[in-house]
Amino acid sequence: MPCPHLPEGFDFTDPDLLQARIPHPEFAQMRQTAPVWWCPQPAGVSGFDDEGYWVVTRHADVKYVSTHPELFSSHTNTAVIRFNESISRDQIEVQKLIMLNMDPPEHTRVRQIVQRGFTPRAVRSLEQALRNRARSIVETALAAADEDGSFDFVTNIAVELPLQAIAELIGVPQEDRAKIFDWSNKMAAYDDPEYAITEEAGTEAAMEIVSYSMNLAAARKECPAKDIVSQLVAAEGEGNLSSDEFGFFVILLAVAGNETTRNAISHGMHAFLTHPDQWELYKRERPETTAEEIVRWATPVVSFQRTAAQDTELGGQQIKKGDRVGLFYSSANNDPEVFESPESFDISRDPNPHLGFGGGGPHFCLGKSLAVMEINLIFNAIADVLPDLRLVGDPRRLRSAWLNGIKQLQVGTAKR
Repeated sequence: MPCPHLPEGFDFTDPDLLQARIPHPEFAQMRQTAPVWWCPQPAGVSGFDDEGYWVVTRHADVKYVSTHPELFSSHTNTAVIRFNESISRDQIEVQKLIMLNMDPPEHTRVRQIVQRGFTPRAVRSLEQALRNRARSIVETALAAADEDGSFDFVTNIAVELPLQAIAELIGVPQEDRAKIFDWSNKMAAYDDPEYAITEEAGTEAAMEIVSYSMNLAAARKECPAKDIVSQLVAAEGEGNLSSDEFGFFVILLAVAGNETTRNAISHGMHAFLTHPDQWELYKRERPETTAEEIVRWATPVVSFQRTAAQDTELGGQQIKKGDRVGLFYSSANNDPEVFESPESFDISRDPNPHLGFGGGGPHFCLGKSLAVMEINLIFNAIADVLPDLRLVGDPRRLRSAWLNGIKQLQVGTAKR
């Protein structure tokens, strides 16, 4: 249906748009006037040979699609709503080996195996090591700051703990974490010309992670250790991942676990420094609700997609089998029908039924508890070591069709 409020050609997945801003005013219009709206696209611009996709902006509708995998498939066209236009269909098909892009029952089988690594006990077992690492990361950033006390928050603090957590979780030696960081960047940043990453380079990076992880899995099969890799690939009689399945699982960790948590931390710090009352409240009380509000506020994944598995209806619109359906979490997390004053950054917000970890259903974020722990640990360390942190420059945003990313955030503090 036409929407007179948007200029012709407006596309919520335009990477130039998302590099500049999250289109909150346009999302608000959609929620009020056309909560399920057809967005036309030139064929091939997103890597798909079709004429557009449905934009789903209300919290209730995003939850409905997320919790009905029999109606809306992650497998048909993957969950990524927009690839580079140069991608081939064969390259898209390879993406279906990642758990994010599976449907039940195959998704159920793989998830039941990998969730062994994310039990409450498994996550708690990492806490003290990650607490120590968080403190060390912040102290190192302070020591390495320029003479005026300034440094880039993203590269010096935000990237480090998620990477180290992944390394800790799956037994990757810490000295290899820079490789994982580089490979995951190349996979996620192909829309940003500053990185000069081609689709081919992104594919090569993915294959590097798969190869590295398969070698790690093979070593654990040969000689099991007391780590999560051994639990996933060498468990006898309990079902296990093949070496290539483990490789594609590590790709999911590298992007879903690294990129998203890193960006939540970066956006969270920016939010604190632009809402000083909330920073003072945090330093004073450290509310348990903080991490959830940071994720709601940041919504690191702007959108994922599903593909209609059959003709159905959503929000008063007739969705045809094969239509792509975009789930815009950034809009859902600012739906005033669900959140009081959603435009306010409020670390005391409770309840906070945000969809930053997904809209429920089979693809709800497996690593939520680990991500929340990482966010809590890093901000506790920042509040202890860098309580007088200040903003030095505006954030530089990532050019991406579906990630709400920050590439650089210059901050400063008094050097001690």
